[in-house]
Amino acid sequence: MKNKLAIFGGKRTVDIDEPHYVWPPITEKTKEAVLKQLDESISIYDKSGIIDKLENKFSDYYGKKHALLTNSGTSAIHSMYVGADLKPNDEIICPAYTFFATVTPLFFTGATPILVDSNEDGNISPEAIKEKINKNTKGIVVTHMWGMPCDMAPIQKIAKDYDLLLFEDASHAHGAKYRSKTVGSFGDASAFSLQAQKTLTGGEGGVLLTNNENIYYRALLLGHYNKRCKQEIPKEHPLYKFAVTGMGLKLRIHPIAAAIANEQFDDLDRILANRRNIAKKMAIELGNLPGISAPVVPDRVEPTWYAFIMQYKPEELEGLPIEKFYDALIAEGCKELDRPTSTCPLNYHPLFQNPKNLFPTYKGKVKYCKGDFPKAEKFHENSLKLPVWHDPNDEIVDLYIDSFKKVTENYEDLLK
Repeated sequence: MKNKLAIFGGKRTVDIDEPHYVWPPITEKTKEAVLKQLDESISIYDKSGIIDKLENKFSDYYGKKHALLTNSGTSAIHSMYVGADLKPNDEIICPAYTFFATVTPLFFTGATPILVDSNEDGNISPEAIKEKINKNTKGIVVTHMWGMPCDMAPIQKIAKDYDLLLFEDASHAHGAKYRSKTVGSFGDASAFSLQAQKTLTGGEGGVLLTNNENIYYRALLLGHYNKRCKQEIPKEHPLYKFAVTGMGLKLRIHPIAAAIANEQFDDLDRILANRRNIAKKMAIELGNLPGISAPVVPDRVEPTWYAFIMQYKPEELEGLPIEKFYDALIAEGCKELDRPTSTCPLNYHPLFQNPKNLFPTYKGKVKYCKGDFPKAEKFHENSLKLPVWHDPNDEIVDLYIDSFKKVTENYEDLLK
């Protein structure tokens, strides 16, 4: 006898108290790190103390000469573009499917974002990149969406062949690997977010990584004026004369956030190992169900599993709309299930359809419409998102899997 779906009055499968997913893990060590930092300093103007310690951890982990902490991942991306000294006639090829902050800082540089479509996995298409290169193309930015590394080998080759800058938005991808090399170490510069839900978090914050001294010095001038600029930019460098004022912005991370991230960093690899094991289980169990396509992980990559993004296949459930499928799972108690909205193809946002009201100089330069990027749009419209838990003993994973099994077994009731 079939189980009655909860949406029709049956018993919920996930019948335990919320929240079902808690992140980040705030341990006694985390609390001790915060209290210790309160005793030491709550404002750091230069590269010293907890700032120096955490930046050195990033440099060592990713094999980059320079690491610069900022107050957000968006600021790290902004610093990356300003560091590259982009000009108004420059064009940067960007993924159409990404969180908007990958691209919006470009509007403050005058450079033009050129959006391109994705592959089947939602990440930027190397073939689409190549099609958009012209004499004004200055660089490429990639986003390792949801912690799944992009196919970097062909993208690196394109950047090298056309002498283009290569930027990485690795906000979702702390510790991810492509061909055994950490994501964030492939480009001329990379940016990470330390926002509360990220795999490595300080609550808020970001970090820029680069080996390029000019990118680093200009990034310092953007948001770390006076003491830090005077400390790190050589006196003989042409930019040193601007050290006191910089470019006038203050983008420093708060030391408390740095202390949290520094403590969390020590547990990153263990967390990633647990997530990968749980994601493997989720992929096997959920990927075998009709109507669900689990993420495909190529042999060359190790994702961080910032999220578990499934593709809904209505044709396998007699055309059942995704909305009905989603509502049935929510009724079963899967409160952590999500259909991403703000993270969507950028051509869905008014800012990319007609930016001139906010950025008048972009009149006629940027104008995208729904329908421009069919692969990215299909990926987005069919996406169902779950978190990837980090506790191997968490019973909630099995309950969520059971909910999906129940709904797919009884999908015909949703067609009536």
